[in-house]
Amino acid sequence: MAFLAVYSLVARYLGPGQKLSSFGDMVQCFVPLLANAGLLINAGTPHWRRNLFWMLLALSCTMWMAGQLQWTYYEVYLRKEVPGLFVGDIIFFLRGIPLIAALALRPHRRRGELSAGMGYLDFALLLTWWTFLYVFVVLPWMYATPTLEAYNTNYNILANLQQVLISLGFAVFWLRARGAWRAVYFHLFGASALYLASSLGINLAIARKAYYTGSWYDLPMMTVFFWYGMAGAVAYRRRQELDVPSESEGDGPAVDYVWASRFAMVAVLSLPVFALYALRMEHDTVAVRDFRLTVTLMASLPLALLVFLRTHLADLDRARLLARSESSIENLQRLQAQMVQSEKLVSLGQLAAGAAHEINNPLTAILGYADLLADDDTLPERTRGTAGKIREQARRTKSLVQNLLSFARQVPAERTLLDINTVVTNAVQLRALDLHNGGSTIDLQLESVLPGVRGDNNQLMQVFFNIIDNALHAMSETGGGKLTIRTQRDRGNVVVLFADTGPGIREPHRVFDPFYTTKPVGKGTGLGLSICYGIVQEHGGKIICYNGQTGGAVFRVELPAVLAALPTRGAVQGGSASVPTRSH
Repeated sequence: MAFLAVYSLVARYLGPGQKLSSFGDMVQCFVPLLANAGLLINAGTPHWRRNLFWMLLALSCTMWMAGQLQWTYYEVYLRKEVPGLFVGDIIFFLRGIPLIAALALRPHRRRGELSAGMGYLDFALLLTWWTFLYVFVVLPWMYATPTLEAYNTNYNILANLQQVLISLGFAVFWLRARGAWRAVYFHLFGASALYLASSLGINLAIARKAYYTGSWYDLPMMTVFFWYGMAGAVAYRRRQELDVPSESEGDGPAVDYVWASRFAMVAVLSLPVFALYALRMEHDTVAVRDFRLTVTLMASLPLALLVFLRTHLADLDRARLLARSESSIENLQRLQAQMVQSEKLVSLGQLAAGAAHEINNPLTAILGYADLLADDDTLPERTRGTAGKIREQARRTKSLVQNLLSFARQVPAERTLLDINTVVTNAVQLRALDLHNGGSTIDLQLESVLPGVRGDNNQLMQVFFNIIDNALHAMSETGGGKLTIRTQRDRGNVVVLFADTGPGIREPHRVFDPFYTTKPVGKGTGLGLSICYGIVQEHGGKIICYNGQTGGAVFRVELPAVLAALPTRGAVQGGSASVPTRSH
């Protein structure tokens, strides 16, 4: 208000004349910049539609400023009156295109992911068609048959119709929106309505030859740009509230796509209608008719190209959404298969636990009788040696049964001090029960003295068992191989390396992703290594996968060491050992 008051005082002081025209033109070139400053401060959000909305509003003000610069060129530099058939009028007219495109974005609605390219094509399509309409309706009276009265009449009708549509659009959004967006749309509607009223007033003054630059007719027009800037300032002040949806979403992107497609169809189909009007219903000169026919023919090419590009881009979006839907369905099927497999494993675990309990009873008897025979001095030495071997194998079988029971038992995680070498050895022995390993062997290279690790024995054994099982399965497909398991100390961690001689992994960076598997359908669910990853993370460790330099896959498991304690070695002593797996 202070700016407008100072402007009014200066204009009154200067009075009508060249000085006032120069002063008014310069000020009116500067005012749109103030509006852009208020609008563009909102264009730095993570929401591309909202950013584009404010940039389009700023583009409209910039285009008006470009037209005003041409007006200033005539009045200030050339010191001549602006001609009635003014070329710069097209810029004042086309400034409404960004406003219409901004309305089409509807930034107050939170919608799903849309293609930004689709929005740009819609804007280009709207700009092309609306430019064609201006050229078809207005320009014949400038170039084909120059007639000032017809030119002004057609221009004013089309420009005012455009501004009415823009004002109605902002009015509808103001009435339908809520919260901060309602306040923003109120100011945008007020600015648009004032522009319409100011434009009508200036046109009437020009018709009465009462308008001159710097007169009071310019005050409402400059107020429009201050109002646009105020709308941007209100939006920036309440920017946190703009994230809340302020209108029912409805069908969202589907509705937008339908309306955009309908507009594209109308734009293309309107061209023959305009051509028929010019050819059959045109009552003006032949030059006007030929001009309009030529313009219609020339506009058909860019419009058809834009419609084709939009259709192509829409097809790409649909293909992307279809691929994403198929991926979601596949993941759901995998999850269903995993649930079925989990039920099977629960039943199998219960069966294994029951069988192991039953096996324990005769094993205890065998072990007891073997002890009696081995310690009976009355028996021959050869018989006692055989009984000792029976006792050794019975103890080994009892240990395997205990590992099976421990692995199958679902108990809460219990963190205790563990010897990693013992956990690895137990996992290897448990895996050795499988009779179908394709002739593969396991080479254990266990460091003799390692720090202890605090963790859950069952969970870590599940991790090692899963890695071993995957390696043996991969090598069995190539006729067998060797899995080397090495334990070592690396600074404050205990490291377990699993290196096989199999074919390697095609995408090592994805092996821990849920539902990722290279096994045939029905053979794997892709969740085993994901579970292993989670277990190791819960233990404060790290698990990585990569392909070895000589081929095969390598899994590296790092667990934080308990440096204050070195657990005593029991079942495993240092050095390396080769544990063959049985094959059929």
